[in-house]
Amino acid sequence: MNNKVDFSTGNVRRNIISMALPMLIAQLFNILYSVVDRIYIGNLPEVGELALGGIGICVPIITVFTGFTNLFGLGGAPLFSIARGRGDKKEAAKILHNAFIMLLCTGIILGLAVYIFRKPLLYLLGATDATYVYADDYLSIYLSGTCASMISLGMNPYINSQGFARTGMLTVIVGALLNFVLDPIFIFGLDMGVKGAAVATVVSQLVSAVWVIHFLTGQHAENKLQLSLLVPDLKCILGIVKLGTASFIMSGTDSLVQIVCNRMLLNYGGDLYIGIMTIINSVRQIVLTPVSAITDGASSVISFNFGADRLDKVKHSIRFMSVLAVGYSIMICGLIALVPEVFMKMFTKDSLMLSEGSIALKLYFSGFFMMALQYSGQSVFKSLNMAGNAIFFSLFRKVVVVVPLTICLPMFLGVKGVYYAEVASNYIGGGICFATMLFVVSRLNKQRKLKENIFVSAEQYKLKQTK
Repeated sequence: MNNKVDFSTGNVRRNIISMALPMLIAQLFNILYSVVDRIYIGNLPEVGELALGGIGICVPIITVFTGFTNLFGLGGAPLFSIARGRGDKKEAAKILHNAFIMLLCTGIILGLAVYIFRKPLLYLLGATDATYVYADDYLSIYLSGTCASMISLGMNPYINSQGFARTGMLTVIVGALLNFVLDPIFIFGLDMGVKGAAVATVVSQLVSAVWVIHFLTGQHAENKLQLSLLVPDLKCILGIVKLGTASFIMSGTDSLVQIVCNRMLLNYGGDLYIGIMTIINSVRQIVLTPVSAITDGASSVISFNFGADRLDKVKHSIRFMSVLAVGYSIMICGLIALVPEVFMKMFTKDSLMLSEGSIALKLYFSGFFMMALQYSGQSVFKSLNMAGNAIFFSLFRKVVVVVPLTICLPMFLGVKGVYYAEVASNYIGGGICFATMLFVVSRLNKQRKLKENIFVSAEQYKLKQTK
């Protein structure tokens, strides 16, 4: 736990890798929460396809929870890092405690609200009489762990932002491994089916939340959670929300896209294609994880050095992050294009789902490498506290591009139109977002040079006057 990354010293690349590798491992294990559930459920005898479709219906709701988690977690963490870079411990403590308050309150409110309205909500999201029973079984139990899930995932960035990436990694690993062990016990051993998957997830989330709170109140954390400091500060909360809105919109618009996709797939293909999209989303979670880890790992380094006014290190971090993310994404595009059936077989053995799903997978991921540009641009905007740019590009790719295309293209291309819509949005949204980010960073550098020139001129003038 004492193995801490000091952002103020050392090589930028080494600092980013030191943060990104534990985050990568953590996020891969985090995927086990949902993906392992889907693997087991998809292989349930006789009902696997319908049960998988039922879980897929719940995904947009879970994505909204993730959005609120990111609102206060990823929204406050860059501000927390900037404050630490400036040496402002009081401001850093205020951000940490207000984020915790909002995660706790939001988790309770959301869990109760969704539970009360779950039936009409699930039918609105595309459930049929055949899939509703599985969706309801899973969601009803899953909601009891909403608060724990939001605290464990939402407060973990504040552990990472203090340089304790390995501890942040263990937060996720502990819960994910427990979920991995409990899933077969509850699903098959106790014959609970879909309900068993939900119970295993809830227990694992509770353990992860306890781990996070234990660390942030313990002796190793530099910035600790203290009961006496849990006092709401409206100005601080608004600052967190302002920057976190970008991450919230990314998750919220993901949910919107999933809803629209499910409706279009139901209209033009049926329950089979909703099951296929559930698998595609699972594969997407897996292969997108390294991109997310790279950009998240760089974010803390960028924010700290921005707060410390070290723009040379900021630029170096951005360049290294972008090359790493895009290079990995190009490799994944090629791999999925060559062997899509390998990814599909992780989730299903149904021959029709395998053949149709392999075609869909290749189409969906053909523009995946451009998504890395979107993530890199978004990460920089959030790291530099540029909320306006971050929010705009969160909305632009999903709401302006992908949703209209997802509605329109299936009219001409059938279910394939849903997958082509994602490809188009990656090229358009990713390209424009990254180009804008480069322009903004270049302008920051020019502003800094201008300030330095003014300062030098002023010093020279004072020296002449003295002589």
